[in-house]
Order: sequence, then structure tokens, then C-alpha cells
Amino acid sequence: MNDLQKLFVSELKDMYDCEQQLVKALSEMEEVAVSDELKSAFHEHRQETKNHVNRLESVFREIGESPKRKSCKGIEGIIDEGQLLSKEFGGNSAIDAALIASGQKAEHYEITSYGALCAWAKELGQDRALDLLKENMKEEKEADALLTRLAEHSHNAEAAMQDTKKKSETGAAIRKMASHGT
Repeated sequence: MNDLQKLFVSELKDMYDCEQQLVKALSEMEEVAVSDELKSAFHEHRQETKNHVNRLESVFREIGESPKRKSCKGIEGIIDEGQLLSKEFGGNSAIDAALIASGQKAEHYEITSYGALCAWAKELGQDRALDLLKENMKEEKEADALLTRLAEHSHNAEAAMQDTKKKSETGAAIRKMASHGT
């Protein structure tokens, strides 16, 4: 096995672990999300992510390897950061915006990793593996685009409006107290 093949298998193991970690994380994100639309997006992507795991298992078989996980430290950090944001903003109008940002960080990590795997599969002449990896990458890009649309069309604005509304309510209360001499 040449060095590029070794690197390919190593990164494949990393992504196999990554996708399995995300199956669990997406379930947690679905539970924490407030918006039904975002809950649904996380639920649907969780199902896709299970398919990504299955495709990766097929890639392993295509290259004559058995599926094995290698701890994916990159996605662990992204998931940990997302969990901290969930705790910090749970019950806050910005929770969905925070979840979207965390989801997009994970998608970008995956897109980058799949891009490298696709380039290496092509270089190694692994055409069937390349097709499977491209399918995973396509779905990751679609998930990222959906999260962007959700953020731009509602959740970021909702969080900003809630803050503006709170400031307005606080200002009105202060003005009322001032007019009553308290």
C-alpha cells in the first residue's frame, strides 16, 4: 500500500467516526431546537447521515478494507462547542441561530474532508469509491445550503428581533417609572 492509499484509508476511518458521532449529535440538536422547521431539518439530515455511514462502509468494501473508526478529534471539538452554545443559549431566542451555526461548522468540516477523499479516490483510480464519496459530499453541501436559508430567512432575524423587543420593553418600563417619579 502506497502512502496516498494509507492516507486515504486513515481519513476514511476518521470520516466513518465523524458521521457516527453526528448521528447522535443531530438527534440532540433536534431535541434542543425550538423551530419545527429546524427540528425537521436536523431529523432529515440525521437520516441522511445514517446513509453516509452506510456509503462509507461500501467504500471500505470497495477498497478491500473492513470498516473501522479512528477517533475524529475535529468533529468532537465542533460538537463540544455546539453543546456549550446550547447550554449557554438554551431557553434564549438565539438558540436556533446557535444550532444552525454549529451545524454549519460540522457541514463545512465534512465538505472539506469529503473533498480531500474524492481527490485521493480519483488519484488512486477508485472510481466506485469516488462516486459514493461524491454523493455524501453533495448531500453535505445541500444540508449546508438549507441551514443557510433557515438562518437568513428566519432564525437570525428572530434572535435579533427578540433582543430589540427586550430593549424596547426595558426602555418603556424605564420611561414609565421615570414619568411616575420612581
